Amino acid sequence: MMRNYRDLPSGSVSRAKTLRRNATEAEKRLWNALREKLPEAKFRRQVPHGPYVADFLNFAAKLAIEVDGATHAERTEQDAARTRYFEAQGYQVLRFWNHEVLNNIGGVVTAIATALSPSPSHA
Repeated sequence: MMRNYRDLPSGSVSRAKTLRRNATEAEKRLWNALREKLPEAKFRRQVPHGPYVADFLNFAAKLAIEVDGATHAERTEQDAARTRYFEAQGYQVLRFWNHEVLNNIGGVVTAIATALSPSPSHA
């Protein structure tokens, strides 16, 4: 289903396309793992949403996944603002460091699968 991008800040879609073309190794690895291990979960990558671009977004499950590299250690306030924005939109936000994705892709995919599963309290 196509999303409506009319209300996004100028340049959001072209910025997202650039981010997709220039994905980090961790983002590429996670994208491949999501498609291989969780094919029923429809993730999109580098998705413009409001003032932000989410690394991975599952609209149906309201799940946003961020893969953070070394630069995010100095950007904690921007990352916190992004998390607050997505949570205010009803999304659960999962954050993983690049080294987690590169060294423990199985654990990362398991954490994502767990977040996608409805919890017993919501069933």
